[in-house]
Amino acid sequence: MIQTPSSLRIALAQINFKVGDLDRNVARIRDEVERARAAGAELLVTSELALTGYPPRDLLHRDELIDAQLKTLEALATLTDDDFGMIVGYADRNPRQGGRRLVNAAAFCVGGRVKERIFKQLLPEYDVFDEARYFEPGGESPILSFKGVRLGVSICEDAWAPVEHWEQPRYKGDPVAALVANGAQVLINISASPFARGKRAMREAMLCEHAARHKRPLIFVNQVGATDELIFEGASVAIDAEGRIAHRLSDFSSACEIVEVNTSGEVVGPQEGSGSVRDAIGELRAALVLGTRDYVRKSGFQQVLLGLSGGIDSAVTAVIAADALGPENVHAVAMPSRYSSRHSRDDARTLANNLGIEFDEIGIEQPYTSFLDVLTPHFKGKDFDVTEENLQARIRGVYLMGLSNKFGKLVLSCGNKSELAVGYSTLYGDMCGALAVIGDVPKMQVYALAEEYNRLAGYEVVPRSIIEKAPSAELRPDQRDEDSLPPYPVLDAIVDRYVEDRQGIAQIIEAGFERRDVERVVGLIQRNEYKRWQAPPVLKVTAKAFGSGWRYPLAASHG
Repeated sequence: MIQTPSSLRIALAQINFKVGDLDRNVARIRDEVERARAAGAELLVTSELALTGYPPRDLLHRDELIDAQLKTLEALATLTDDDFGMIVGYADRNPRQGGRRLVNAAAFCVGGRVKERIFKQLLPEYDVFDEARYFEPGGESPILSFKGVRLGVSICEDAWAPVEHWEQPRYKGDPVAALVANGAQVLINISASPFARGKRAMREAMLCEHAARHKRPLIFVNQVGATDELIFEGASVAIDAEGRIAHRLSDFSSACEIVEVNTSGEVVGPQEGSGSVRDAIGELRAALVLGTRDYVRKSGFQQVLLGLSGGIDSAVTAVIAADALGPENVHAVAMPSRYSSRHSRDDARTLANNLGIEFDEIGIEQPYTSFLDVLTPHFKGKDFDVTEENLQARIRGVYLMGLSNKFGKLVLSCGNKSELAVGYSTLYGDMCGALAVIGDVPKMQVYALAEEYNRLAGYEVVPRSIIEKAPSAELRPDQRDEDSLPPYPVLDAIVDRYVEDRQGIAQIIEAGFERRDVERVVGLIQRNEYKRWQAPPVLKVTAKAFGSGWRYPLAASHG
């Protein structure tokens, strides 16, 4: 007798959650449940730690949050019945004796109750992840039986075990392979996988490899939205048993779409087809826009403030802010000094007019002169140097923070990754701010973003003069960045190799870079760690950003 394949209509609920906001998160899940049921879905799947939002970090130490979340889960389960189920990510108390208090969990809800609980087995402790700080690893996961289909559910890192995807094996077991060995016919992975350039292609290749190796369809539901420094692009996928992506949800936006999966391995997505894949610069732009919007809005603000110098970094930060929040919510302030060129002042005003953002010019000459008058007698015998240069940047920081306090606008800092790496920025000056929008974007990529925005606009929203002028802080006469740093293409490449690829000085020199440049740049990176500890949060868009994933000591020799 030939057995007819069973099928299941699964809704992939790619939702933008807010960490700690149970009411908001549950309301969004309820909305998607209602829509999914009306559209004929039989199972709705959310992302990892959906109820708390990801990453909840030390909020997990609050017993009242865990208690409220567990009550919420029980209430959500009542939305299910025998014909409609849910898989919901949440944090549970560890049911075993010993170990950490909590487990990272997924609840299988059906028939109006929580029927099964699955616990994450592999807890990442690299880069931005520190899940072992909070969670106890789970044991082997149960196979879920629903409407004639056996489901194998894993949580994020549980799918990253195969050794070929790491320089060194991180884990001994393979939870996905174990699910297949125990009889799973359809694989489901719920995830909160942060964005980084190039990561999506690697992640999709790995997921497709799981499906093809085990001859099982695989559903991957990823969180979308941003939390502090981390950006989650969504781009959830449904993969058939041959390892082909049958449907991809949109990236950088919420979505809930239904695919039909059957036990023979076929996956049928919506008629409109899969979400498109952006090119690298389009992906970077979308990530920064989402990261800026969510950081500002989820922090309870509506408007932002930034210094607009007429240079490329502040220009691109202003364009991203206007894109993310609307031009009516962006206030730019030019703060010229005696060293500010006329073309920079004109470029700042032109850019603001092109964007339609609020613009003011407030000169710093008067307070700068006053500072010099007061301090010069105490600088007796010392020549003009970086001290006087930095006074200008710090006066500008005071201006911005004063306007921020008075009008309740969040300050955005405008430094890029290249500058943050080598300390080419002023502590308590241009580093002032609540968010470093492009702090993980190398200088040459900043130029690429300007060109991308001009291409999208169909005209030079970022004036050509800003793009083509020699970079300068304009803190002394005829100053150029290359007076103090290697050319930016060289600087970016050295920073990338040292920070992201973890190459040493000898390796970078062997790759063809001048010893003088390499030793100089690496020395600057090492000496300026103290500045980065005091920098605002940086939106992470590369594999290694200056933030929670970069943990170097201050009072130490870096070798």
